[in-house]
Amino acid sequence: MDPDRVQDLLKGLFPDLLGIRLLEASKDRVTATLLVRPDLCTSGSILHGGAIMAFADTLGAVGTVLNLPPDAGTATIESKTNFIAGAPAGSEVTGECLPFHRGKRTMMWQTKISNSAGKLIAVVSQTQIVL
Repeated sequence: MDPDRVQDLLKGLFPDLLGIRLLEASKDRVTATLLVRPDLCTSGSILHGGAIMAFADTLGAVGTVLNLPPDAGTATIESKTNFIAGAPAGSEVTGECLPFHRGKRTMMWQTKISNSAGKLIAVVSQTQIVL
């Protein structure tokens, strides 16, 4: 699916508030960027863990939605994050989200978040229920 079309669907919603910019949105891969703004940071001017998790959750949700049967919905039922390095205010991070299970009842996704130099910032694994 055209990432601009998906981006339009997110207008006015939480991912839009975070500033998530979709680069690719397909059934097999979702990629996006996020500018590390000061209002998304901890007091140490490092991207807040909750912002990292919300970024990854959005990418996994987009991937799931693109794989859903007609008239189905989804919700995150589990998420695990490994924080590896910090991302300072003013930098940009990129998320790459890939499926590792796409079943009838659940889908599981893994998102790797890296800085512009390619250094890994976090890895998030999540499970989405198919409703």
